[in-house]
Amino acid sequence: MADSLDPILPGATIGVLGSGQLGRMLALSARALGYRVHVYSPDADSPAGQVADREIVASYDDLDRVRAFARDVDVVTFEFENVPSATSHAAAEVARVRPDGDVLHVTQNRLREKTFLRDRAFPVTPFRRVASRADLAEAARDLGPFAVLKTAAFGYDGKGQQKLGPGSDLDAAFDALKGAEAIYEAFVDFVKEVSVVAARGVHGEFAAFPVFENAHSHHILDVTFAPAAIPADLAAEASSLAHGILDALEVVGLLTVEMFVTRYGRLVVNELAPRTHNSGHLTIDACVTSQFEQHVRAVCGLPLGATTQRSPAAMANLLGDVWIEAGGVPRWTDALSDPRLKLHLYGKAEARPGRKMGHLNATDATVEEAVARVRRGRDRARGS
Repeated sequence: MADSLDPILPGATIGVLGSGQLGRMLALSARALGYRVHVYSPDADSPAGQVADREIVASYDDLDRVRAFARDVDVVTFEFENVPSATSHAAAEVARVRPDGDVLHVTQNRLREKTFLRDRAFPVTPFRRVASRADLAEAARDLGPFAVLKTAAFGYDGKGQQKLGPGSDLDAAFDALKGAEAIYEAFVDFVKEVSVVAARGVHGEFAAFPVFENAHSHHILDVTFAPAAIPADLAAEASSLAHGILDALEVVGLLTVEMFVTRYGRLVVNELAPRTHNSGHLTIDACVTSQFEQHVRAVCGLPLGATTQRSPAAMANLLGDVWIEAGGVPRWTDALSDPRLKLHLYGKAEARPGRKMGHLNATDATVEEAVARVRRGRDRARGS
């Protein structure tokens, strides 16, 4: 279906492929603006389905159901990038899909993504394709032994990644791929990770949120704060890089650019996510426009909202570990004894280690104070 640039006004229906917590917060923002929301995924009683107007439970491979879903909405978008390409193409036959399925195709495979960025002169670490033991040995010779070996497809939160170094058993590392195509990336000597969440509208207009600084634990985002503790010129460069990437991909919607800041003060693009992002959750309580409202505005062709941050802010993820350590229900009353703390839960029934169940946001006079608040609130929730 040809994409019309006419705005999709409140009262229309937004279709979301995927039904996790990102879809939930997207649906809440869309409904606040007056839109109806239909979500499609294989999961029933999902975080997004609980707050949507309609929840369709079907396989992404059931293309007839996908087309029927798309016929009932005015625009289709994604809440995560691991939706099969065939699914997005089927939806595009009958509805506007934003971002375009080609954006999804590039960003859901690390090799395609890194190649796209390298070929357009965006800064990325040297890399090689690995499809055989010989490829892996050659990559280690060419790029050095310090590296990260990643599966090319369907990776997030550190899944499918192996750190390598001198003396690593390359045969064992290759066997661990279990036949999957992989990418060998030279290790980046970085001091911190930052992310830029930015939107691009139907006419190419661009708006970026302040640069976020991210701290991870066991490959999962732990705490994010903004503004990032980097020089102003580096923050401007990060936003400019994001602008160039969104333009190169012709994104309509939100896209997140994760970057490393090297020991020498340079930026290296690590990964792209064509959607709202865990690191942008603090925008709900800290910015004039949240990342979720901004995505709705962009995919519906509305003017983009202001990304101004009202005050320094921080976000702490609440993983299933908090429930386990609390012995069941976390101690929310203790956590919320801090009146500046904001609790966001995702409606997931089962708490498992490493599973994202919610997050805490806080604003304060300084980043350090905001970070301390969310960490203290999380500790109180777990009973420590």
